[in-house]
Amino acid sequence: MEPQPQPLDSLIEQRKAKLAALRAKGIDPFKNKFTPSETCHAARANYVEGREVAVAGRITAHRDMGKSMFIDVRDQSGRIQVYAQKNVLGDEQWNIFTHLDLGDFIGARGTLFTTKTGEISIKLASFTILAKSLRPPPAKYYGLEDTEIRYRQRYLDLIANPQVKDVMLMRSEIIREIRNFLHDRGFVEVETPMMQAIPGGAAAQPFVTHHNALGCNFYLRIALELYLKRLLVGGIDRVFEIGRNFRNEGLSRKHNPEFTMLEAYQAYGDYESMMELVQGLVCHVAERVIDSLVITNDRTELTRVTIQNIIDKLEKDCAEVFRIIISKSNDKSEAVQMLVKNFEETSSKLKQCLDDIGKKPSHEIARKANEELVLGAIGHASAKIKAQQLGVFEQNQEFRAALNNLEKSGVELRTLCVEKTIDLTPPWRRVKYKELVRERIRPDWFELSTVEKLAYAEQVLHIDVGGRPKRKMDEAFEQHYPIFRKMSEYAENEVKYGQVPEDDKEQLKGALRDLIKRNEYVKHGVEDFEITQSVFEKLIEPTLIQPTFVTHLPKELVPLAKLSDEDPSTVEVFECCINGQEIAPAYTEQNDPIEQRERLEHQAGGEQQKLDEDFLVALEHGMPPAGGMGMGIDRLCMMLLGQESIRDVILFPQLKPKVA
Repeated sequence: MEPQPQPLDSLIEQRKAKLAALRAKGIDPFKNKFTPSETCHAARANYVEGREVAVAGRITAHRDMGKSMFIDVRDQSGRIQVYAQKNVLGDEQWNIFTHLDLGDFIGARGTLFTTKTGEISIKLASFTILAKSLRPPPAKYYGLEDTEIRYRQRYLDLIANPQVKDVMLMRSEIIREIRNFLHDRGFVEVETPMMQAIPGGAAAQPFVTHHNALGCNFYLRIALELYLKRLLVGGIDRVFEIGRNFRNEGLSRKHNPEFTMLEAYQAYGDYESMMELVQGLVCHVAERVIDSLVITNDRTELTRVTIQNIIDKLEKDCAEVFRIIISKSNDKSEAVQMLVKNFEETSSKLKQCLDDIGKKPSHEIARKANEELVLGAIGHASAKIKAQQLGVFEQNQEFRAALNNLEKSGVELRTLCVEKTIDLTPPWRRVKYKELVRERIRPDWFELSTVEKLAYAEQVLHIDVGGRPKRKMDEAFEQHYPIFRKMSEYAENEVKYGQVPEDDKEQLKGALRDLIKRNEYVKHGVEDFEITQSVFEKLIEPTLIQPTFVTHLPKELVPLAKLSDEDPSTVEVFECCINGQEIAPAYTEQNDPIEQRERLEHQAGGEQQKLDEDFLVALEHGMPPAGGMGMGIDRLCMMLLGQESIRDVILFPQLKPKVA
C-alpha cells in the first residue's frame, strides 16, 4: 500500500521550520550572493577531469545515500549532477546541506569528475543557499500534466517540463531571427500606439478602455496597419513592427484574445513581392532555429483530446438519444437494447485507444480509433432509423442535432490518421481562391444564387454561417433529409462534386429548390461572400498543410487592398496557409484616397464615427504604391515547433480568473 501524501499545509510548515533553523544558524538564504563561473550545460560540454567549476540553479532531484548525496542542479541551459560527501563538507556544512529541499536554489563549487555510470558530475567542495522554496513542487515533478495548473501557473510548468521551456526559448529565437532577416533587407523597426481612438485595419471587436486625463474612451488596437502606412506617407519606405494586438472575440486552439503580430510594408512593392518576402522569411527562420525545412509534428495531445471528446459525446449525447428512443417506444425489445450495447462497446474500445497514447505513434492510434468509430456507426445508423420510425425527428430537434453532431465528430479524427509532415522547401504553391473553392466544393459554386449557396453550405456541408438565426424545420426538411445526408457523406469521404452520380445531383437540386420555394431559406442579412468564406475557413483552409499562397480573395474581405485588373470582384491579395491555418495575409496596398474612402465607408455601414479620418487625410497627401504583409507570430511558432494549441506557444495565455 502506497503511503498517503502529506497535506500541503504540513509540507509548507516543515519547510518554514527548516528556514527558521537556517536563520538560527546565522544563514539567511535570501541575502546570500553567488556568481557562477558558467552554466550547467557549459560545465558538461567543456569537461576536463578535475577542472574547478561554479554553477547555480534549482535543485530538481536528490538521492540520499547516508553519508553522501547526489542532487541535480538545473539552470536555463540544462542540468548537472552534484555529488556531496559528509567527510568533505564537514559535520556543520553537511548538517546545513540536509536542510535543502527540492525546489531550493543553491550555488555549488567543486571539481568535475565522471561517476561509475559514466555521468559527468561535480564533486562538491562548498555550497551557498541562494533561495529557500517554501512550497513543494507538484506531485508529478517531472512531467506536470494538469492542464489548468500548466497554463495558470506557467512557472511550475517550466520547472517540471523542460520541453516546455525549450519551446518558449525557441520562440524567442524565432522572433530574433525575424528581426535579423528584416533588418538585413533594410527594414526599419518602429513602435506605434496600442491605444487608439478608432480601431482600424481589421474587422474585429475591440477592447475598450478609458483615459482619465483626456476624459475619453480609447480602444486597444486590433491591427498595426494604419499607423505603419502613415509612415510610408512620411517617407519611411521599408517599415515593420512586432507587437501585441487585442481582439475581444472567442478563444480556441488557434485564437487568443491578445496575440503577437508582425506587419511589414515596402514602398514600390506589391503582393507578389510580399510572397517572396514571406517565403524567404519563413525558410530563413526554419533553417536558423530548427535547422530543417521539413517539420514532422507530434499530434499526440490533439489525438488524445479528440478521442476523449468523441467518448464524451457517445456517453452523454447518446445516452440522451437512447433514453428518448426507449421512452417513446412501446417495444422494449432486444433490438433496442442491442443499440445501447453497440455504443457502450464503441466507447469502451475508444478508451482502450486512449490507453495506448504515448505507447504508439499518434496517427496509428487515431487510425485505430477511427476504425472503431466506423464500426460503431452501424449501430448509429440503426438508431437513426428507429428514431425516424418513432417520429422522434419531427418532435425533438435537439435529438436530431445530437445525432448530426455525433456524425460529424469523426471528421477531425480522420485528419489525424496520417502522420503530418510539412515541407517548406521553395517554391510554394500558388492558387487562386475561386479555383480552390471550385476544386474542393463544386465546379459551379460561383454560378449558384446566394440562397442556393446558403442552403448547400448549411444542409450538405454542415457549415454554420455567421449571424444566421436557427431555421424552422418542418416536414420539408425531413422529407429531403436522406439526400442531404447522402451528399454530406460524399463530402466527408472527399468525393468531389464532379464524381457524384447525376441522379443524386438532380435530387439535391430538387430538394434545395423545394426548401427555397417553401421559404425555408432567406438571406437574413448574410452576404454572398460571407457564405463562401465560411466554407473556405471550415472545409478548405484546414486541408492546406503544405505551404500555399491562396491569391485573389473577394474584394469585400480586404477593403484596404487594390482591385485585381483581371477580375475586379477580387483584390491583389494572398493568404499564406501552412499547417491548416492562415499564417500570413498580404496584399498590394490601396493608395487611391478616393477609392479607399468609398470602401471604408461601405465597411463602416454608414457609421461615420468608425472612419479613421486622420488616416484618410494622410492618404490624400500621397502614399507610394506598396506591398504589405502581416504574420501571426504565435501561429508561426505553432507550425515550426510542432504545437497544436496556441496556448502552448504563449507563456501566459488568457484564462478566466480563478474564483477563490
